[in-house]
Amino acid sequence: MKELRLHRALPAAALLGVAALAQTPTPPPQPTFRTEANYVRVDAFPTMKDGTPIADLTQADFEILEGGVPQRIEQFEHIVIRAAGSQDARVEPNSVRESLAMAQSSRARLFVVFLDTYHVEIEGSHAIRKPLVDALERLIGQDDLVGVMTPEMSARDVTFARRTTTIEGLLSRYWHWGERGRMTVRDPQDELYGVCYPNVGADSRCVDQNGIAAEMIDRRHEKLALDALQDLVRYLRGVREERKAILAITDGWLRYRPNNSLLRPLKCQGVPTGPPISVDPQSGKLTTKPLPGSDPSGQCEGDRMRLGLMDNDEQFREILDEANRANASFYPIDPRGLAVFDTPMVRVDVPGPPPPMTPLPVDRAMLSARNNSLRTLAEATDGLAIVDSNDLAGGLRRVVADLSSYYLIGYYSSGKLDGRFHPISVRVKRPGVSVRARRGYLASTPAAAAAAARAGAAAAAKPAVSAEAEASERVIGAAIGPLAGYARELPLRLQAAAGWKPGNAESAALWVVGELGSEAATGDAFNEGFAVTLTLSTPADQTVGSGTASVARGARTFRALVTPTQPLTAGDYVLRVGARGGTGSIPLRETMRLAVTAAPDSSGAIFIRRAGTREVPTADLRFRRNEQVRVEIPTASPDPPTARLLDRNGQLLAVPVTAAVRDDADGSRWHTAQLGLAPLAPADYVIELTAGSKKTITAFRVVQ
Repeated sequence: MKELRLHRALPAAALLGVAALAQTPTPPPQPTFRTEANYVRVDAFPTMKDGTPIADLTQADFEILEGGVPQRIEQFEHIVIRAAGSQDARVEPNSVRESLAMAQSSRARLFVVFLDTYHVEIEGSHAIRKPLVDALERLIGQDDLVGVMTPEMSARDVTFARRTTTIEGLLSRYWHWGERGRMTVRDPQDELYGVCYPNVGADSRCVDQNGIAAEMIDRRHEKLALDALQDLVRYLRGVREERKAILAITDGWLRYRPNNSLLRPLKCQGVPTGPPISVDPQSGKLTTKPLPGSDPSGQCEGDRMRLGLMDNDEQFREILDEANRANASFYPIDPRGLAVFDTPMVRVDVPGPPPPMTPLPVDRAMLSARNNSLRTLAEATDGLAIVDSNDLAGGLRRVVADLSSYYLIGYYSSGKLDGRFHPISVRVKRPGVSVRARRGYLASTPAAAAAAARAGAAAAAKPAVSAEAEASERVIGAAIGPLAGYARELPLRLQAAAGWKPGNAESAALWVVGELGSEAATGDAFNEGFAVTLTLSTPADQTVGSGTASVARGARTFRALVTPTQPLTAGDYVLRVGARGGTGSIPLRETMRLAVTAAPDSSGAIFIRRAGTREVPTADLRFRRNEQVRVEIPTASPDPPTARLLDRNGQLLAVPVTAAVRDDADGSRWHTAQLGLAPLAPADYVIELTAGSKKTITAFRVVQ
């Protein structure tokens, strides 16, 4: 959408900026790096044994082997980056598509700062702020791009930018983003585990459950963090072929393995053997679906079984393999510095008497395991680990030195276009020099190579366009960009619209539509209906509104109105949505960042799916040709709207779109646009809705 900025994120997941400048005042002519299907680019980082970068190597000093076969170096350049001048002079991308296009430059480096909120303490998030700001100021070049991600985000919501002016204010304002070891429980799921398995005194018959909730919380947090990292690596692989650097701010992970002890029968709980088998009173058939009046503890018991069986060590190894295939290098940074203990002195996130202190040998083993996980992450992906050191600034200077001087090498591969992973080995002939470089690449296929060639020829033949047309193209690109996220299934998707009701300029209204993914993504426990809770807060985590919804059996979507607890004024907000199904289901949670525009403007849109005579709100913007789509925009204007359909290139299509204005009983007014999809082929489309001088762009996809 044109006016609504939605990003699943914590407040700390705002944009970061970037900048850079070539070192020499009169740089030599830069070679043109080709883009043929068999042309491979490699970033090489040669250093001495003490880690000092080497700046005087020539093309003759390098040797590249692919699958053991020497390759002829066609292009060679030594890149040196240093901090640039004024932030205001740096050109920012105007859309997600523009930022991804900028990332394709062979000289543009791509950085992601991963803030592992679950595995950083408040003190650590504060300690890392200034060293991180200083390092990024020295590190980022004028062509470089940087983004931020947290475990609560989807990787596709990471937005890349070039200016670093916002980072210091961001981390200064949210210096307390670390969640590990908090004195108050902020996650409802953590709180649920504490309620199900509270610690009890030694004289209680339930004493055998002590420690269960704490381990479940820790296992769940680690799983969420590793899932996010894996999602990020997979996403970056599709962004560009060249090297990507991930600065992971984290205390590290224990890489939990299956634990039969966590699955032990408890005196005060049932045995977690899986969902109970019962008889559906409607069909008379056997079912594992929860029935009305079933034991509510089944939710915790089901989670206990799943968390006890998970293997994060195996997933960690998968991340290493996928990072190498994606040419992504990790630079993990432990913000604790030289840590003495791993576990807190007193753990307060589980009700009841505090558990006994972790024995010192066990605590040392846990601290060592976390440090080893970060060292392994760096070493296996050709990065650097800053761990077990109180000199965070010095460690980050090592990262800056490592990433600010490198050699950009290109060669035509003698291998086949077989779609397989081709290993690469880069050597330097000079004695005493070690070199880090990508370990390989995924070769293209003949069909993909032919398609890329046709696309390149079409782009080259494209005539020049006006500034107005370019602006329109950027707006359409920004609307269509999020549709790429539908390539993978999500458990819960959200859409939102904010606007001002006629005659009310004191407080805006916010409508939210959510939709569950397939049963493969959510489990069948939601088929019997589910409850939804919505919480709206400011970026500073002050709650300003809430809402609920109850979804009937068989339904997968909901539409809810957020009720503000104080006037909802223009500004940025964070919306957190939770959906809880029946017994045995793990609650689904989604977070999105949105902006409320000043009155009387609105932001966002609500989509309605119509099949036959049945209409349902939808957050899944994929539609079938036998359906109709209706877009609804909140408005305070009485002006009648007009609407038209465009293709993804902005070309007008001769398909009628019905536009109307509607007043609802709650005092809201909506501009609507509706069309049937039968005439359309599978592709991405844009609805342009105009009322007076206001124009709103929305996009959707036809899949069949």
